[in-house]
Amino acid sequence: MSEYKYITLREKPQLKDRAAEWFHSKWGVPQEAYLECMESYLNRETEYGWYLCLNDDKIIGGLGVIENDFHDRKDLTPNVCALYTEKEYRCKGIAGHLLNMVADDLKAKGITPIYLITDHTSFYERYGWEFFCMVQGDDEPCMTRMYVRR
Repeated sequence: MSEYKYITLREKPQLKDRAAEWFHSKWGVPQEAYLECMESYLNRETEYGWYLCLNDDKIIGGLGVIENDFHDRKDLTPNVCALYTEKEYRCKGIAGHLLNMVADDLKAKGITPIYLITDHTSFYERYGWEFFCMVQGDDEPCMTRMYVRR
């Protein structure tokens, strides 16, 4: 893990456009939606941030924090979203490091608990997350698992 660099987008705001394109390429959410959230974070309108893992100058992992990650429980906020690690870099602790980084950062800012939705059933528990409840995803036929980190 020592060869990777973990940053917030505020540390390298010049990566905003690249980061928005990278997240869009992974999740299919419009790039403009990422840019809007990133601008709010960079302009200090919110503390819901964006976290990246770099290998040299290449984005190899990342996640964001948003108000609600497309589910019906609007009271459960904020939500970690868009967690992704490039396939060739998986199983190296990158996602776990990002998850711990975001939890520590938000907790230091007095933002706790935090939530996320996922189809995974055992991954997040390794990093201090607990299953919280099932939620209905927007336009999804099945319920989705929601986790909390306090």
